[in-house]
Amino acid sequence: MRHFIIVGILVIVAASLTYMGLDALNLMPVAASAQAGPIDWMWNWQVIAMSFLFALIVVPLLYSLAAFRRKKGDTADAEHIVGNTKLEIAWTIAPLFIVMVFAYMGAYSLAETRRVDPQAMIVNVTASQWAWSFEYPDYGFVSTDLRLPENKQILLRMQSKDVIHSFWVPEFRVKQDIVPGRVTELRITPTLDGAYKVRCAEICGTSHAYMESPALVLSQGDFMAWATEQQGIAAAAQTPEGKGALLVKSSGCLGCHSIDGSKLVGPTWLGLFGSQVPLSDGTTVTADEAYLAESILNPSAKIVAGFETQAMPAFATLTEEEIANILAYLKTLK
Repeated sequence: MRHFIIVGILVIVAASLTYMGLDALNLMPVAASAQAGPIDWMWNWQVIAMSFLFALIVVPLLYSLAAFRRKKGDTADAEHIVGNTKLEIAWTIAPLFIVMVFAYMGAYSLAETRRVDPQAMIVNVTASQWAWSFEYPDYGFVSTDLRLPENKQILLRMQSKDVIHSFWVPEFRVKQDIVPGRVTELRITPTLDGAYKVRCAEICGTSHAYMESPALVLSQGDFMAWATEQQGIAAAAQTPEGKGALLVKSSGCLGCHSIDGSKLVGPTWLGLFGSQVPLSDGTTVTADEAYLAESILNPSAKIVAGFETQAMPAFATLTEEEIANILAYLKTLK
């Protein structure tokens, strides 16, 4: 009995120290949504269980190596134990009970993260290689930034233009795959003002690592001020070049092409129209309307030198008017 008491005390001490050590590491980023609460609660109980099981295995093992090692000169056989029915029943029932408890806790946490607010604000999310766009149907504009009001549930309705992507903001905790041909939904209630990042958590191609967009949680007042400003910009953008600017934003083009000369996944658009473009086959071509339209509809027809490994998706569904609007916008980037 003395050994059981000692081992029991050591298990409790080791489990407590293990848990405190793991907790001190701050393994989780800051919690910035209401959904983070039940997830972090579940994670904390899992860490407690892992710490206890670690101690329950390691402590008796190390204690047995020290307390029951063969003494010098001892040649006798140890006691032969055939089995212990009560112990075998206990270690069958106890883990089953623990698993059932954690299953209930997991179901409860999942239900809490999916709790529906009928007054939720809708944001339509479009994922494409390798950019995000966010449409605010209640306000009538599209943005490449995800800006959300604090303490207001957001219903994200998400779809993909090409391959499987996955919406993930670590501080919100929840993550959702976006499958082509489907509209998937995710609910988030931001609770902490700050600047975060939307990341793609599903490998989606050569530039997967760069598929990021800013995610900002604003106060209600700051969000309304921003939304009003964006509404004004959208209302003023009724010219062909204005419509083209909105179209390239909503199509995710700016995730690969810069408009300020900086290098991204694809060639910059600054000063592109009318310039001489070197191609991968050693020739050059003038970036006129015909070339640019062809590059939109059939990007692999003429590949720009230095970008041979970047596969741009074809935008064959664009209408002639939409392509004309994009070309009008490109002409303004001088």
